[in-house]
Amino acid sequence: MTISATELRANLYRILDRVLDKGETVEIARRGKTVKIVPGTPPNKMSRLTKRGDYLKCDPDDIVHMDWSNEWKP
Repeated sequence: MTISATELRANLYRILDRVLDKGETVEIARRGKTVKIVPGTPPNKMSRLTKRGDYLKCDPDDIVHMDWSNEWKP
């Protein structure tokens, strides 16, 4: 769907709701060029995580089978 900038200004919220609800792409024609409003997907929480360094410098099985009974105090 292609509309003018004037039509976008007059019906901004209605057009945005249409893009979000129906997943429709809207093109706005202005000064001989086109701008698109495209529905997006929200980012996954896991994708925003930053990778930290590798802090475990040994085999994880060594930690699992480590005897901590001398360190534990009731």
